[in-house]
Amino acid sequence: MSNNGVTISVSDDDPEDPSSRMRPRFRRKRKNPGSRSRPDFTRRIVAKLLKWWPALLLLPAACLLIYEAIKIGDGEIRNPPSARKSDHVATQSSKDKPLGNLNKLDPTTRVVGGVRERCLKLLPPEELELLKIPNLMDSRSPLKELVYTMETDGASKEGTFNLSMVYLEGSRFNLFTGNQTLEQRNQEFKVTEKANVHCGFYSEIGGFRISDEDKIYMKTCQVVVSTCAFGGGDDLYQPIGMSETSLRKVCYVAFWDEITLTTQEAQGNKVDDNHFIGKWRVIIVRDLPFRDQRLNGKIPKMLPHRLFPNARYSIWVDSKSQFRRDPLGVLEALLWRSNHELAISEHGARSSVYDEAKAVVKKNKAPPEEVEVQLAQYRHDGLPEDKRFNGKKALAEASIIVREHTPVTNLFMCLWFNEVVRFTSRDQLSFPYILWRLKGLTRINMFPVCTRKDLVNSMGHIRKAKPLTN
Repeated sequence: MSNNGVTISVSDDDPEDPSSRMRPRFRRKRKNPGSRSRPDFTRRIVAKLLKWWPALLLLPAACLLIYEAIKIGDGEIRNPPSARKSDHVATQSSKDKPLGNLNKLDPTTRVVGGVRERCLKLLPPEELELLKIPNLMDSRSPLKELVYTMETDGASKEGTFNLSMVYLEGSRFNLFTGNQTLEQRNQEFKVTEKANVHCGFYSEIGGFRISDEDKIYMKTCQVVVSTCAFGGGDDLYQPIGMSETSLRKVCYVAFWDEITLTTQEAQGNKVDDNHFIGKWRVIIVRDLPFRDQRLNGKIPKMLPHRLFPNARYSIWVDSKSQFRRDPLGVLEALLWRSNHELAISEHGARSSVYDEAKAVVKKNKAPPEEVEVQLAQYRHDGLPEDKRFNGKKALAEASIIVREHTPVTNLFMCLWFNEVVRFTSRDQLSFPYILWRLKGLTRINMFPVCTRKDLVNSMGHIRKAKPLTN
């Protein structure tokens, strides 16, 4: 039998099952193209970081500093009050001189306990505008009345002022100071209810002559900010940072002699018809009593209570500095808030009067023989080598003096003035001695150097004062 059938292939797969018609494909996992270049990319990033890491570190530090400055200065940094055009004259010796620190109002800060804070903690501007001068309070000192020694015989009132006639034989004392003996010096340190003291202006022909018009103006001042430039010394820097209240209530007085007046007028800085240059009332002093201009400068610095008989407060600013804070705010921060009578800056470099004496001689700021005479007297009187008296730093920088005019602070300044006349004009040497000997002054604020830097813009001396001649 013929076998003509159709050959049928036999398979275990079901022809109707779609899966049986498709052969499974196995896809290889593709590699990420980026993975091949990742090592190169990482290397480039590392190279960039190594190149720019200082900038990356400085950026957040700069941001942090800006943030801290804004936080600390918020509400305290104020633009100077609107001023007349003349307010900005006499601020530099020439147009070519760089401004340097002039007119800067940014606060000075320091780190205390890990926190950065402002050195001078003034009230906010809105509170400064409302500040009032406090009522008189009874002083804690037993000293109630201070009498100033003056000539009584009238013998020296005849004649005219002559510098060569004023000096007493073998002494720096003269008709302005009176001749204070060592015995009188010792007596004047005693604090009693009523005390007598030499304090300048001893004779009518002793010098430091001021016009009657200026005297009348000075009697109107209750609060005064003062400076001086004798012998054509430093320029006059306009005060800044004042509240409108201080502009109304505070006198700003600059003492010049005729040499300074001529020097400033030659530079185009002229006093107007009302005796002002900007905010400063310029008072011309004639017949300066000392050949040494540094001694002449001690008169307005140490004896403002003699010059301004009705003033209750004064702020002295050396001519090398620009005062840049609100005066009433400074009085509140340094005196009223802490119940002090006198505030003065600590010395930045030294603490001992004996160390300061060595520095004065080394820098040729006083003759060695004069310094030795002064130190010999202080050793004889028992001035200790201690760097602190009554818990206070002994040495003061003294370019800024803030004080209430009380009998005891007036006595302190008179005694201090007499020491710089008797010995050397370097008042840093005599300040610790007065602080040590005058037991009645205890309410004294020796503020740190950073506070002084917040109070003023330091410009430095720009020219040497010319000494007086016969």
